[in-house]
Amino acid sequence: MKVSIDMSPEYREPYAIIRTDKMTEEIQRIADLLGGTGIPVAAVKNSGDIAILQNSEICMVRIESGCAVIYGKNEKYRSNKKLYELLEQLGPDFMQISKSAIVNMRHIDSLETGFSGAILLKMKNGCKEYISRKYLKDFKKHLGL
Repeated sequence: MKVSIDMSPEYREPYAIIRTDKMTEEIQRIADLLGGTGIPVAAVKNSGDIAILQNSEICMVRIESGCAVIYGKNEKYRSNKKLYELLEQLGPDFMQISKSAIVNMRHIDSLETGFSGAILLKMKNGCKEYISRKYLKDFKKHLGL
């Protein structure tokens, strides 16, 4: 991979462009790292072991019984962090959809609309969560609806 860095006082903020003929895992990892989404999150498993998760492994975060539960692809983990702290740490792929839930937009499988206009999110790992009316407008805007 070729790398070129152009420095000048006119640039106020770093900006990266990746030119490629196809998307690979390596390029995705680099893009995640440059975009700030490659930050690992420490979480406590139910058995008491500590696991380190990458953002791409997290499907959803939900508050259950006053504790943040992080849903991975196959397992769930517990964290003592507040929902807003996790949202700040997880980055742009994550969006709050209710007072008690954050989802990874890359792990959405489908949307199901109800009679009252409510939208049920179905995640690739099988989790389901309703989008509350307060967050619905931003969610639709993010998807371009």
